[in-house]
Amino acid sequence: MKHSYPKNECVTTALLLAAGIGSRLYPLTRNEPKCLTIVNAMSILERLISSLNQHGFKRLVVITGHLENHIRDFLGNQVGNITIDYIFSPLYKTTNNIYSLWMAREIINEPFLLLESDLVFDESLLDAMLCPDRIAVAKMQPWMNGTCVTINQSQQVKAFLMGNTYSFGEIKYKTVNIYSISLTSWHCIVKELDQHISDGKVNDYYETVFADMIADGSLTFKIVSFDGKPWYEIDTIEDLAEAEKLFSSDNYTRTESVTLSPPDFLNIQLINAAISP
Repeated sequence: MKHSYPKNECVTTALLLAAGIGSRLYPLTRNEPKCLTIVNAMSILERLISSLNQHGFKRLVVITGHLENHIRDFLGNQVGNITIDYIFSPLYKTTNNIYSLWMAREIINEPFLLLESDLVFDESLLDAMLCPDRIAVAKMQPWMNGTCVTINQSQQVKAFLMGNTYSFGEIKYKTVNIYSISLTSWHCIVKELDQHISDGKVNDYYETVFADMIADGSLTFKIVSFDGKPWYEIDTIEDLAEAEKLFSSDNYTRTESVTLSPPDFLNIQLINAAISP
């Protein structure tokens, strides 16, 4: 059954984009999807599920692709109070995240939290993301790259800046790739996604749609700062090493392997990935 919620009600559905190959994390992603990469004895996906459970989420939709059966085997159809739904993207090898988001156009008809499968973050950072039409951002740091935004005096996104776009002296904030989206906004986004896909723009990033909609006023996002508590986007082996150091003293339940230092633990992951058939 599909539901729509009042705009001031907390979001309880999450959408995880997990279809990509994760080529920059090879060989770790040769035999496992990116979201099952281990960060200090706990996978990215397990950390995410823990966060969603603690924040009262009831539903998780996962867009799968690369080694999708591993994700299904790991999650099943229910984790805690969260019901799991899956959509397989058959074109995952030749499309980008705009196509993955478009794949969710029919299965989601409620406000939701959009996340990508390469993020680790302190669970408390989701507290302010549970109301619709918010975007997680952080002040630019040397290790950050990718899409940025500028903001106005009302703490709303003024513009998306793709790549190295110059902001004419305005402060730039890095997008953390977590968004809460109202049902009204989602309906508008789907129309734009439909147009992009019908035009064959399947290799774009969904941020290009958000950028156009912010520019024409059909979409608004209030910013939520992720500064002050740890988070990391893991794209490469080097990113993983940094994330292992950043989260080495967190409070997650550990297995015996966590007694290893982060570099040692990462080296064992790499060795195991290299020798696995």
